[in-house]
Amino acid sequence: MKTVLEVKNLSFGYKKGTLLFDNFSLSLKKGEIKAIVGASGAGKSTLFELILNNLKPYSGEIKKSQVSEVFQDPYSSFHPSYSLLNQIKDVAAIDLLPAYLKSINLEYELLLKLPHELSGGQLQRASILRAMLMRPELLLLDEPTSALDNVIQLEVMNMLMQNLENTGMLLITHDMELARWCADEIILI
Repeated sequence: MKTVLEVKNLSFGYKKGTLLFDNFSLSLKKGEIKAIVGASGAGKSTLFELILNNLKPYSGEIKKSQVSEVFQDPYSSFHPSYSLLNQIKDVAAIDLLPAYLKSINLEYELLLKLPHELSGGQLQRASILRAMLMRPELLLLDEPTSALDNVIQLEVMNMLMQNLENTGMLLITHDMELARWCADEIILI
């Protein structure tokens, strides 16, 4: 399978002399889920910022394919004054919309609303929906199911796992049970 993310010898820190990452490497292929697990402040979200090129490493190399991301806070992922459907249409084709809506238990009518009109769990599912409709080769997931109840969490993770033939997924989670259940490899940081 195609490699969709290659991180080689990455070094980065916020304070001089204190490194969050020192010679860190990882590789991710289509069809794989790797979970990044660690305590708060360990650098999990920072790793995503480095992968997205929002932060510059001290050293190392990051190569990635077309990427889409799901952030922990869905309210910061959407513009507050446009319907969710319009925001999804701006960045993605919607031909697979009906199938994805059904698989994550989300009603089409909710997409016609503004972000603040949805619950956190509904908005997070819309964020995951948008990311999947973008058809990324690399999907970065930062605590994507933390706002969801257990049943919806299972539905969402099953949908994500059913789409692994086209995507590699890097998952940040505090939920070790979730990581053990879905990940091919768990990386502790």
